[in-house]
Amino acid sequence: MSSAAATADAVPPKKGNKKLIIIGAAVAALVLSGGGAAFMMMKSKAAAEAEAEESADGEDGGSGKGSAKAKDAKKFDPKAVPTFTPLEMFTVNLADREVERYAQVGITLEMSDVAAGDRLKNFMPAVRNQILLALGDRKADELSSREGKLALALRIKLDTSRVLGAEFDDADFGLGADAATEAKPGDEAEEDTKAKKKTKAKKAKAAPELPVLAVHFSNFIIQ
Repeated sequence: MSSAAATADAVPPKKGNKKLIIIGAAVAALVLSGGGAAFMMMKSKAAAEAEAEESADGEDGGSGKGSAKAKDAKKFDPKAVPTFTPLEMFTVNLADREVERYAQVGITLEMSDVAAGDRLKNFMPAVRNQILLALGDRKADELSSREGKLALALRIKLDTSRVLGAEFDDADFGLGADAATEAKPGDEAEEDTKAKKKTKAKKAKAAPELPVLAVHFSNFIIQ
């Protein structure tokens, strides 16, 4: 009797151990499953964030280094063939009043592309008129210096581009002056501040692209 009672008493603990083992295994499985799901969610989130950052860098509007390099590469292509359009020689009387002076100038225009070069030929009478006017406004001493020639080249570039339909302000290229006004006492500091602000604004604003890229002198004689 005592032996049977001892055996009966020993059986329930075994069943309880089995239940504990089963419950523990189920809990462990749930933990592992939940941990794996959390790991996969974290991995997917990190990948999505990385992709979003790359997309933002690519669409930064030119403020990022990569965008700036891409724009520079687009503007300048060393393999691109330039389009030059030589013009007939210009002979014009200069603006000197004391003595009669004239200039004989050969000009070649560098165009933005072949289409702009072809368009220039259609507007040649108007282009030559603008160049003759620009030359006739100068005096001999103005055209004798390098600075004077560069100023003339810029004037021809802008006037010719305007004939071809380009729209811009001369101030975008540092030309043009405000109308002179009578100075008042105490206004010197204020005018100086305004002038500095205008200079900074002009430097910050990028000049628009024109159909005429450059003006090259092939001949320049002043007599």
